[in-house]
Amino acid sequence: MTNIMLRAIVRPEKTPDVLQALLDAGYPAVTKIDVFGRGKQRGLKIGNVVYDELPKELLILVIDERHKNAVIGIILDAARTGTEGAYGDGKVFVSPVEEVYTISTGVKEAADVKTTVTV
Repeated sequence: MTNIMLRAIVRPEKTPDVLQALLDAGYPAVTKIDVFGRGKQRGLKIGNVVYDELPKELLILVIDERHKNAVIGIILDAARTGTEGAYGDGKVFVSPVEEVYTISTGVKEAADVKTTVTV
């Protein structure tokens, strides 16, 4: 079993839809962080005011790589605005996860092997 980390940057108003869709599909474990930033559109201009950093939310999930396409599809569908999507809807980043440790038990989880680590 190979784990991957998905980091999805989404519009704050779409976060409840994404979280519910993930929960409904059996992926309840998500970390959510409020973030600010800008993408290719370089912020937002309203009249003479430029909003250089826009509020977004960062959702972090670690899942089995076998579920990658399904989970990415869930996020894309739930986070997209309208039927066509729009600039600023966000991004999904995929990274490998080499090791996972459970703090309370000291159990290291990797490649179907669980061992207790003593520190």
